[in-house]
Amino acid sequence: MSPLGSFFGRPSRPAPLPYPQTSPEGLAARWVRWVAAHGPMKNPIRDTTGEHAGHHQPDDVWFLAGTYGGSAERRCAVPAGRPVFFPAFNMWQWPAAAGEVPVVDGATGHATLDGAPVALARIGTPTPFEVRGALGNGVTSRSGAVPVTCWGLWATVGPLAAGAHELTFGGTDGRHFWVEAQYRIVVG
Repeated sequence: MSPLGSFFGRPSRPAPLPYPQTSPEGLAARWVRWVAAHGPMKNPIRDTTGEHAGHHQPDDVWFLAGTYGGSAERRCAVPAGRPVFFPAFNMWQWPAAAGEVPVVDGATGHATLDGAPVALARIGTPTPFEVRGALGNGVTSRSGAVPVTCWGLWATVGPLAAGAHELTFGGTDGRHFWVEAQYRIVVG
């Protein structure tokens, strides 16, 4: 794809993932690629309303974003039959070499769906995966291929029943940095 295609939020296809697509590591890597697919104007992490939540979603899972710090309240519609995957707290590193996983030892997180706790899993990608994003994307800012690793406290829920749901998740580095996102989701 031409550099202009990448500039307008249509990045070329990256190399295959070094993880099975539906494994925890594969989902985390795909989530990072999903964020990188957005240019700065539709970055799902900077989205204050949820209006960009549906952009570049894959067909088999629905990704939700946290924040770069602080809190956000968002609304979005999620298609029926899709599980939802999200980070309560995460980090990525680029350019990354094998074994360079940005683990945050003091990190903690939480998630609730309709008031019930959701279990979080510590997931890291010790083998770098290629990210080719839109120019100015929220992961690497670059449109070219960059090796990335990530780590975080992640969860998968659903598929959710039809109707309205409230999903809240967030975390902290154990010091002063924290994130939280609250989604009002309609499944239909």
